[in-house]
Amino acid sequence: MATFGSFRVRARLLGRGQVSLYRVFAIASRSAPLLHLDAIDLAIEERSILREISIATDARRVAVLGRNGSGKTTLARVVAGLQRPNSGIVQIAGVDVARDRRGALGAVGILFQNPDHQIIFPTVEEELAFGLAQMGLPKTEVVERVRTVLARFGKSEWQYAAIHQLSQGQRQLVCLMAILAMAPEVIVLDEPFAGLDIPTAMHLARVLDAVEGTLVHITHDPRMILDYEHAVWIEGGAVQMQGPAARVAQAFEAAMRELGARDDLTDLSG
Repeated sequence: MATFGSFRVRARLLGRGQVSLYRVFAIASRSAPLLHLDAIDLAIEERSILREISIATDARRVAVLGRNGSGKTTLARVVAGLQRPNSGIVQIAGVDVARDRRGALGAVGILFQNPDHQIIFPTVEEELAFGLAQMGLPKTEVVERVRTVLARFGKSEWQYAAIHQLSQGQRQLVCLMAILAMAPEVIVLDEPFAGLDIPTAMHLARVLDAVEGTLVHITHDPRMILDYEHAVWIEGGAVQMQGPAARVAQAFEAAMRELGARDDLTDLSG
């Protein structure tokens, strides 16, 4: 059994037949939904970015749809605890992620669109170990988790590799491994396929499909999330629609096609 703290990692190693049992137990032990945002408002330099955002779901695959400039990336940072709202409640797995930073590390991780905005250290081992050390884990457990997550992806030979020698897709995988080593309940994906070539994007998609934890996928492409359970459409910093992902995606695409068919550029995002 892996030493990761997440019940999902233990369940994965015990067999898929037990995953739902662990998940049901964990959900039942919480009084609030796994993803709980209530009346989130955020203004930056007196400019309103998010308005009255409320989301409550235990869905395993959640999408946040929106055009460029709609506020979806800012919302991703709020969910990950990197941006504190002016008002409202943000709880992930029962943790107030904006105020409890150590607790947030075990509750939520975020995969940025550009891995170079996320990577800090020169080697893979150091990058994977950093978050684990921030969680306050003993050095022996940090070392074991680093080795375990590398082995899980068949990348043990990367342990001492220099980050600058890796491709963008490989660096993205390092960032994802760093998150998975911390075993958070929720992983936020901010346009994770942007800039990747087709083979690399296909590989990353397979890796993400195998993640047992909850994914919150930020995207402008409704085709990416048709098989998700829940979707939230953000327009102008507010919730335009939310519900079953297929229904929300259909409405979003129809609205975007209507905008694209117009000759007036006023409503097109920059």
